[in-house]
Amino acid sequence: MPVSEYERLLHTDFARTLRKPFRRAVEEYRMFAPGDHVAACISGGKDSMLLALLLRGLARELPLEISFLAMDPGYAPAHRQHIEANAERLGLPLHFFGTNILRVAGRHSPEHPCFLCAKMRRGHLYAEAQRLGCTKIALGHHYDDAIETVLMGLLYGGQVQAMLPRLHSKNYPGMELVRPLYFVREAAVSAWADACGLRFEPCGCPAAQRGTDGKRAEVKALIARLAEGNPQVEKNILNAVKTVDTRKVLGWRDGKGRHSFLDAFETDTL
Repeated sequence: MPVSEYERLLHTDFARTLRKPFRRAVEEYRMFAPGDHVAACISGGKDSMLLALLLRGLARELPLEISFLAMDPGYAPAHRQHIEANAERLGLPLHFFGTNILRVAGRHSPEHPCFLCAKMRRGHLYAEAQRLGCTKIALGHHYDDAIETVLMGLLYGGQVQAMLPRLHSKNYPGMELVRPLYFVREAAVSAWADACGLRFEPCGCPAAQRGTDGKRAEVKALIARLAEGNPQVEKNILNAVKTVDTRKVLGWRDGKGRHSFLDAFETDTL
C-alpha cells in the first residue's frame, strides 16, 4: 500500500473516528502554536504511528515542524527492525537513539518495572527532543488510556487525578508534553491498523511478555464490564475529573499546599 493510501484512509474511512477527535483535542486544548517544533514520539505501537501520520498532516496546514523521534530502550534487534519497517511503510523518517532503560528498570524493579521505565523514557525523550530543538513532545496516549488512568489512580494510588492533555515539564524548561489523541478511542486505532494491514508487536519489555504488570489490563477489563451495563460509564469516568466540586471532597492539594473541607467549614452555607 503506498504512503498516500494510508493518509487517504484518515480523510475518508476514518475521518469521523480518528481525524475528527484528533482535531478536536488539538483545538479544544490549544496544543500547538505557529512555529512549534514538535517531537512525535514513536514507541513502535499503533497509537504512536497513527499520531505521527496525523501530525504530519496537520503540519501541512499549520506552520509546525515535526521530528519523528524513536527511542531504543534496549530492544532485541528483531523488535527494532520491525518498528523501522513499519515506519518505512508509512513514510516516516525516524530519528532513532539508544538507551539502556530496559536493563536498568529490570534490575531495580524486576517484577513491576513499568512505572520506572515510563519515568525514565519520558526523561530521555525530553532530553533528546530538546537537543533537536523541539519545544514539545507529543505522546500517543488515547481516550481509553485517560479513563483507565483515572481509575488506576483511585483504586491503586488512593488519589483522584487525570492524565492531562497538556503538561509543562518540570525538569526541562520551555518544554511541554501534549497528547493529541486524547479523544480517540483505542478500538478506532485498531480498526485503522487492520484496514492498513499493519502488524504491531507488543512492548519489547520482558515484564510485559511475562504478563507480570497487569494492573492496567485489569482496569481495562473492569471498565469494559461496567460499560456493557451502562454505556455512559466511560464518559462519566472522564467527566468526574472535569467537574470536581471542591465543596464536596474531604481534601485537595494545589500549588499552595494541602487543604481540608474544614478550612472553610465555619463559613460554608449548605
